[in-house]
Amino acid sequence: MALTILLGLFCFVLCLIAEATRSKVIWMSRDVNGKGSKSECVYSGSGKRPLLCASCAFIGLALAILVEHTFMLIAVSNSSPALLTLDPDSASAKSLTCLAGFFFVTTWICFAVGEILLLAGVSVESGHLKNWWKTKPSYLSVREGLFCGAGVFALTSVFLGCALYLTALRALRISQEQENVRREVLLTSALHASRLRGSQTEITSVTRENLTIRETPLSVFPSPLDKSYTFV
Repeated sequence: MALTILLGLFCFVLCLIAEATRSKVIWMSRDVNGKGSKSECVYSGSGKRPLLCASCAFIGLALAILVEHTFMLIAVSNSSPALLTLDPDSASAKSLTCLAGFFFVTTWICFAVGEILLLAGVSVESGHLKNWWKTKPSYLSVREGLFCGAGVFALTSVFLGCALYLTALRALRISQEQENVRREVLLTSALHASRLRGSQTEITSVTRENLTIRETPLSVFPSPLDKSYTFV
C-alpha cells in the first residue's frame, strides 16, 4: 500500500511539472504586403519536458492501480472460502458492502478521468516536437489546469484504492471473527452433547447394577412326597 501511495504522489508531482512547463501559444501580428496585419501564432517551446512528465505520470498511475488491485486479489485469494462470505443480516456486512462498492466505483472513475486527461495532454504536446518555432494561423494547446486536474484525479484514485484495500482487509477480519465464533459455538455444543451422552450412559449402567433377581429355594415349600413332614 505504501508503494501505491508513493506512486500516486510521484504522478502528482509529475503532473505539476508538466503543468508548469506546458507549451503555450504566443500570438503575433505581421504586415502582409501593406494590405494589413495578419495574426499568427507560435509555440513557446517544443513540449518535450511536459510530454515526458505526462507520459511517466500516465504509466505510473496505471502501475499504481495495477499493484493496488494485485495486492487486494492476493489477500482475498489466500483466504479460505469460508472467510469470503459475511452474514448478510449483520449491519457491519451491509455497511462494508456499501463502502466497498462506493470505493470501487469512485476509484475507477477517478482513474479513468485522470488517464484521459493525461492522454489528451500527451497527444497535444507530441504534435509539435518538430518545427515548433514556425508560425501558423492556429495551433492546438493544452488548456491551463489540465495537467493539474489530471494529477488531482490520479492522487484521488490512489487514495480511494487504498481505502478499498483496507475495506477488503476489514471484511476479511470480520469474517475471521465470525468464523471463530461459529467454531466455538459448534465446539461447545459438541462438548455439551458428549457430556449428556456420557451422563445417560452412567445412569443406565447404575440402573442395571441395582436390578437383582431374588430366587426362592424350593425347600421352603412343603412337598407331598416328603414323608418326614408331619401334620398336627
